[in-house]
Amino acid sequence: MKRAILSLYLFLAPFFFPVLQVHADSNLCNNAGSGCEACFQGGGAWTVFGCIGEGGDPTVFINNLLQIGVGLGGGIAFLLILVSGFQTITSGANPEKLHEAKELMTAAISGLLLIIFSVFILRLIGVDILQIPGLS
Repeated sequence: MKRAILSLYLFLAPFFFPVLQVHADSNLCNNAGSGCEACFQGGGAWTVFGCIGEGGDPTVFINNLLQIGVGLGGGIAFLLILVSGFQTITSGANPEKLHEAKELMTAAISGLLLIIFSVFILRLIGVDILQIPGLS
């Protein structure tokens, strides 16, 4: 179990510590696309989440972070639904395994609904009520 947690941490660590500034003419910037060079020319730093500090506007970073978070959460929920279906199929009519698969399916769907409603509430409060720029 400890090895699985360590492997997961090492896999996800670059997403939580993403600030890696490279020169605009390096291979990393060429592989990243056209946004990388524009980021450096604007005085920002190119990261996994996009450009940070471009013109002093953090909204691009926040939007990218929210999109990646929602996408990652939805992807994990989808994988948990698939695992639950596989557990249901391979339960062999064992009531304990079938109950575990049902609980996993319920948790995955609940998590997915939580993600969907949290994005809806964030947009409702942030864009419609408070009119925070950059969240639209």
